[in-house]
Amino acid sequence: MKVKLIAITKYLGHEIEADDPSGSEALIEHAGRVCYHSEDSAKAEGRARFIQRRVTEGHESIIEHASASFEISGISRACSHQLVRHRLASYSQESQRYVDMSDPEWVVPADVASDPEAMALWNEFGEFSRSAYRRLLERGVKKQDARFLLPNATATRLVMTANFRELLHVFRLRISPQAQWEIRELSVQMLEAIYPFAPNVFGPLRHQLRASYPSFFAGVDSSEGNGVGCTHPQRTP
Repeated sequence: MKVKLIAITKYLGHEIEADDPSGSEALIEHAGRVCYHSEDSAKAEGRARFIQRRVTEGHESIIEHASASFEISGISRACSHQLVRHRLASYSQESQRYVDMSDPEWVVPADVASDPEAMALWNEFGEFSRSAYRRLLERGVKKQDARFLLPNATATRLVMTANFRELLHVFRLRISPQAQWEIRELSVQMLEAIYPFAPNVFGPLRHQLRASYPSFFAGVDSSEGNGVGCTHPQRTP
């Protein structure tokens, strides 16, 4: 699994600042101060305190003005089917209708990978699936029809764009013991990728989640804000 933050809202109404390189939080502050007509008190209160107070109060409409785009690869179709249920977002996904899947990669759950007998069954089915797909193409079956026999384990790639409020919703829902392990890992990587660019929006939730579920964040490196470094399930060629 690989998650990369590839775009984030840029605010044109201020100079670039070290603690807000994209200006996304400056935009959020501006939108919020329009609501309260409080531009004159901006310096006294400070952006961080203003944004954190509004989010804590539940005034989250102001953070909808900022959005982020992620490029996500190496997740299963089982995971992407869950992700696209978050409808207040935009998705562009690798098409199995047009892309030749004769040599797909699988995302293998750890419970399968750790059991030699289960892994043998997995490999047997995987080879059968590949072979059957190729034979269908050889018989003239179109890719859009041959794809029907590909399993949920097939790895996929997509770009997702969502506003900050929707991202908070995704993280609250998916970084949880009740969430399925793969989309939970994906959500952790997304949170770690965006946090450095909007710490006052995502910091309080991140702090709460890391304190409650430290094992979910084990091995994640957010130093570059790109999510690289998180552990991931085994993938077989």
